[in-house]
Parts: sequence; structure tokens; C-alpha cells
Amino acid sequence: MEKIRSIKDAVERIKDGMTVMVGGFLGVGTPEALVDALVAKGVKNLTVICNDSAFPDRGIGKLIVNKQIKKLITSHIGTNPETGRQMNEGETEVELVPQGTLAERIRAAGAGLGGILTPTGVGTIVEQGKKKLEINGKEYLLELPIKADIALLKAEKADKKGNLIYRKSARNFNPIMATAADFVIVQVDEIVDVGEIDPDDVMTPGIFVDMIVRGDN
Repeated sequence: MEKIRSIKDAVERIKDGMTVMVGGFLGVGTPEALVDALVAKGVKNLTVICNDSAFPDRGIGKLIVNKQIKKLITSHIGTNPETGRQMNEGETEVELVPQGTLAERIRAAGAGLGGILTPTGVGTIVEQGKKKLEINGKEYLLELPIKADIALLKAEKADKKGNLIYRKSARNFNPIMATAADFVIVQVDEIVDVGEIDPDDVMTPGIFVDMIVRGDN
């Protein structure tokens, strides 16, 4: 199957009400061209899983400002005041998850696990409604895996099979999200022939990638 497609082809797969993971950390490592295309398409009622809501004019923040998100599952909203406003006004449901727990819940989904045990949140509001287990005298919360219909990722380079290389800190949440969605779309800066990426340099194997788009088409 040909994996290299246009951004138009990519966003056609995303429908109202879907659950979408988006890579990035304060916008770094976020597929901005795909986010811009989603804003232009105007899909609504999305559940978005991401590390943070970035800034009003960058990354996930643009979807927040355009009111396309019904529920946001994230670890941090402090750099985007519009997210806090919509949460406080009841316009958008926001589930705040400790960052490490968020990463491990996504990783659990990718690994096919039933959840993770973490002491983070024990004795706080985070434990409300969650199962607690005592192991060797210490309490843990059972945190359930998080998966998505579609993951939108950003990589620096891909070969035509979808083997990916990320650039420095832009790697962030992208590799684990690649394993935890039914369909994975990656925006890249460069596409090379198979064999041009040293196997030792591959950070996400192409088996996890369904569609590749260039950020400039």
C-alpha cells in the first residue's frame, strides 16, 4: 500500500467525534500542517489526547481556540489561557493526568496491557473513582490504558515504508503515540528511499505508520 499521501487525503479520515492523539510538547514535535488542515476542515466534538494544549496560536491550541474539542486528556494547560477559560465555563471537558502517568497509559495501550500501577496521585483528588491496590505495603492506583482512533505525529524524516527519525526533543510523545492508535498519520520534513535510513537510526518502525504526508503539501 502506498503510504505517501496528501494532507487532504489525511484529514479526510478524521471525522466528527473521533479520538485523536497529537504528538508534541508545547508545540515542539506537533504536526502543525495537519492541525491547520483540521482547523480548516472544522471537524467537531473531538476527544484529543496530548501532552499539553500548547499556546492559543500554536499546536493543539489552535483546535482549542476554534472550539473543535469536546474532551481534552492532557497533563498541562497552563500556557494556553483559552483552555482554562473553556474548562471553567464548562465549554470543554478537560481530564488532567500527571505527565508520567499519561505517557505510561499511552504506552500501556500500545503494548496491549490492561493498565499500569502508579503511586502518583494516591491520597489526592486524582485517586477518585479509581481502583487502589496494596502491594508490599504500598498503595498504587490502577490507571487504565488510553488509545485513539487516529494519531497525528511529526517526524523529521521518513522512508517510503514509514520508518521514522525524530529531531532531538521533538521526539517527545510521538514514538509512544505511534503504537497506541488504530491509524497513524505522520507529517515529515523529508521522505527518502527505503534503505537510506540506517536501521540503527530508526526510532519508530514503519509497521506502526499508515500514512506519510509532507508538511508542505
